[in-house]
Amino acid sequence: MTDFAVRMHRTGGPEVLQYEAVEPCDPASGEARVRQHAIGVNFIDIYYRSGLYPMPLPGGLGLEAAGVVEAVGAGVTGIAPGDRVAYAGGPPGAYASVRNLPADRLVRLPDAIDFDTAAALMLKGLTAQYLLRRTCRIEPGDSVLLHAAAGGVGLIASQWAQALGATVIGTVSTLAKAELARAHGCAHVLTDVAPADLPAQVRALTGGKGVRVVYDGIGRDTFMASLDCLAPLGMMVSFGNASGPVAAFEPAMLAQKGSLFLTRPTLFHYVAQRADLLAAADELFARVADGTVRVAIGQRHALKDCARAHEALAARLTTGSLLLTPD
Repeated sequence: MTDFAVRMHRTGGPEVLQYEAVEPCDPASGEARVRQHAIGVNFIDIYYRSGLYPMPLPGGLGLEAAGVVEAVGAGVTGIAPGDRVAYAGGPPGAYASVRNLPADRLVRLPDAIDFDTAAALMLKGLTAQYLLRRTCRIEPGDSVLLHAAAGGVGLIASQWAQALGATVIGTVSTLAKAELARAHGCAHVLTDVAPADLPAQVRALTGGKGVRVVYDGIGRDTFMASLDCLAPLGMMVSFGNASGPVAAFEPAMLAQKGSLFLTRPTLFHYVAQRADLLAAADELFARVADGTVRVAIGQRHALKDCARAHEALAARLTTGSLLLTPD
């Protein structure tokens, strides 16, 4: 059987993604070799592909997958051949039928979670976990503005926030996405709203108060409008750059708008310690098991067609999670 991986030799558009034959090698000390059954596609993959986030080249792409451990290197404990596992995080290289990676980044899967669900869940679900449970811990009665509410992170976060007692206001780009967002926990959905009009609409829905927290994965296009949606002492959580990086601004503006808090978090700092990774995964799996979180898989593509997946994601033609299937 020939194994394949997607490699990049330069940054750029989807055309730089090359489907190449690879030869599996034995895992080094501390590593495990995983035969992958499903691979998650995320917007951060586009950041790496385009060069927004630098990475060594040539190199692989992708940060999320699920499969079965084939072999482990010296010194590995807690993970064994035959284990069903999933992961979210570096190093990039998930776009592959088989790969080696640090064993301490792997999480064993409960029997109730299949490979597709795990690959659709790990990076986006762990992102929702740290956003809602650690960055700004949601409490009953909170009001939340969630951009891209019909996306992979959005559908998980809106369900979870609703279960925690929050009123979720979601933004989406189409009426079809609005219906999906409502079905996944959004009390109010704003469709294709111009950034200049967003603050007034949000304040109308909150009795003029604004929201306690904004979760913004869009970046440049929505950042300033998002600040104006916050109540005094509210928190702006800018966790992505789908529209491009946020422009520089004077920190004094945060005081002028109500002594606002601002953070630019990333998942990898929240799960850098294995104990934190396992605790976050356990909570996420529990929310799937009890029905709080339902995982929506919007599209599947063959691994060799990953460029098409990137095009659809960048054009905002997807909802829920996007998967690649190794050949």
